Amino acid sequence: MTGIAQPVRTKPQWAEFPIRIRELQVLRRALVTDSMVRITLGGPGIVGFESHLPDEHVKLVFPDPDGTTRAPVPDGDRLDWPNPFPPTREYTVRRYDADAGEVDFDFVVHRGGLASTWAQGAPIGSSIWVAGPRPPRTVPEECRHLVLLGDETALPAIGRWLEEMPAGLSGVAAVEIAGASEEQNLRVPEGFTLHWLHRDGAPAGHSPLLGEFARTLTLPTNVRSYVWAAGEASTIKPVRRWARAQGVTAAEYDIGGYWKVESTRAEPTSVGAKVVNGVRHGWAHLLRREH
Repeated sequence: MTGIAQPVRTKPQWAEFPIRIRELQVLRRALVTDSMVRITLGGPGIVGFESHLPDEHVKLVFPDPDGTTRAPVPDGDRLDWPNPFPPTREYTVRRYDADAGEVDFDFVVHRGGLASTWAQGAPIGSSIWVAGPRPPRTVPEECRHLVLLGDETALPAIGRWLEEMPAGLSGVAAVEIAGASEEQNLRVPEGFTLHWLHRDGAPAGHSPLLGEFARTLTLPTNVRSYVWAAGEASTIKPVRRWARAQGVTAAEYDIGGYWKVESTRAEPTSVGAKVVNGVRHGWAHLLRREH
């Protein structure tokens, strides 16, 4: 008799490693597409950097208006942040090469925005303080089918998922972008399909494409599935509802808003910028920040 195995986990679990603070240098800048730039960081401060899973984020710490950078200080395996909290933005680790001592971050090119402006103009050789990564949620070993959905802010994570996917898994990935010119040449492992969902003029954060695509999917019944989705908060909600309707347990999905259209703090096109309250709350606990 063939049937789906019972889930081993019912609650999410996280990887475990210390959160560190380090000063890194800008090594390179390259255009990925006309609207996305990749910054490669490295230098002596990269020693001891850890990055193990695709959905890992750091906080980039920017100077105050007077030019002073107030970076956190180590406190055991966590960080002690100054009060008031310094200007920061959260970004996904796109690539980490331990042998080369390099880590990549992708930024969407747009007018305004602290991190986007920095990424477009930071001189080669200049430095920035990087906090993290923080330990991400882990995928249960029994989940052999993956669903990866997101807008352009999720592209670094989805790209890394696909490039580092172990053999023997199956799945589907779909990325909502402005149009065909924003498609990237990503590795698609055997057993996976990749779909580009074009907004074709609709503004970012106002498209139903991700939810509509999720509703076309049928999860396999002979293996357990894991659903990962990120993007504008309101556009991700239909994906969460779909996953729950499919019987996906809390341990088998990680679905969250990276940004909000109405948020004044958000940079809607900043890749990996998690600004929703739940993420801030989780950071506060992990980093021992008063909140």
